[in-house]
Amino acid sequence: MANLLVKILGAMTPPPFVQPTDYDGWEIQWKFLVFRPGLFQNQAYLLAGLLAYVVIAIYGKYDNSKRANSWYNAHLTLLQDQFSSPTSASGLIADGYTDFFNFSTGRRAIASLHTIFSLRPRQDPLQLMYHFGWQMYDLRYNPYDELILDFKLDAEMAASIPDYVWAVLAKDEFASIKDKRWDLTFTRTVDHASLPASLSVMAEWADVTDNLFKATPTFSLTKLLSDPINLKYFKSLSVTDQPRERPAVPLTPSEREKHVILCLVVPPADKAAETIPLVSAMFTFIDGLTKMNLRPETRSKMKKVREDVDKEIREEAVKEKKEEIAEDKKAARRKAELERVSRLSAAEQKKIIDRDRKRALKRSQGKVVRKS
Repeated sequence: MANLLVKILGAMTPPPFVQPTDYDGWEIQWKFLVFRPGLFQNQAYLLAGLLAYVVIAIYGKYDNSKRANSWYNAHLTLLQDQFSSPTSASGLIADGYTDFFNFSTGRRAIASLHTIFSLRPRQDPLQLMYHFGWQMYDLRYNPYDELILDFKLDAEMAASIPDYVWAVLAKDEFASIKDKRWDLTFTRTVDHASLPASLSVMAEWADVTDNLFKATPTFSLTKLLSDPINLKYFKSLSVTDQPRERPAVPLTPSEREKHVILCLVVPPADKAAETIPLVSAMFTFIDGLTKMNLRPETRSKMKKVREDVDKEIREEAVKEKKEEIAEDKKAARRKAELERVSRLSAAEQKKIIDRDRKRALKRSQGKVVRKS
């Protein structure tokens, strides 16, 4: 083993430098100092790679910042028209080089709008290479610049609309959406004749979809999503009364929230304004949610589903609590036994250790007999 380790270390150790006696390349001399660039070719390649990495990192950081700020500046007028507090005092907030945030408040029916940019790590060539390699391995993996607009409905608006989970999304999102969104596990996926072939609906009941797709003289969701420009950036739109992550215990009425969540691909900086019509339409869509007229049987079925889910979560929480208490009691007994044994003499401790070893041996022999 020692010889193998020596061989490995020897193979990793670079050979000693040997000063060539016949060097005839370019050299720089100053007094007793001599610099011969031809002897540092490997170092030159490493330095070039490092400089390339730094240049890519600086440009990637700039590109991400430009994309986020271009979209923010293009939509700022719309936010100012809709909200009394469209942004924070510092404007768009950066968290690292890939994540940007904005928070808007002060509008009827909407408690807040949380705008979240999750951009590709253009500042890190190694991560980009990893994404490319994984994309070659898994053809369903498709990283993109994600923009989420999370509209949280205020208490009055939330109380005036039914409890349901509904979404329309691009089909290339199916592979990952339910892993990221627990609330969408309430739904079933279906195609809809009035939508483009690249989109599908996730709904608890068809009655919900029929109400949301009902066109009015001023707004049509199916027409909005069929527009080629909107379709180019659209990923998903969801209305939900459930949390995106499964809660450990059933939520109390005061903890329950309703959200409208729009997920888009961040457009290039020079086309940031192309998503203004789609974002603007969301305010009309939200205002129209109060006009839904679900059938009584649909409401009762969805209520029953939520009661069953809360019961299941409650039972699992009680079971986990009992298991935790049992583990704590077992650990306490084990600790007390160790403390008792530690106060005994060495001879008595040896007897207890031998006794425990014999019991463990008998138990293991009994298992072998039963298996055979």
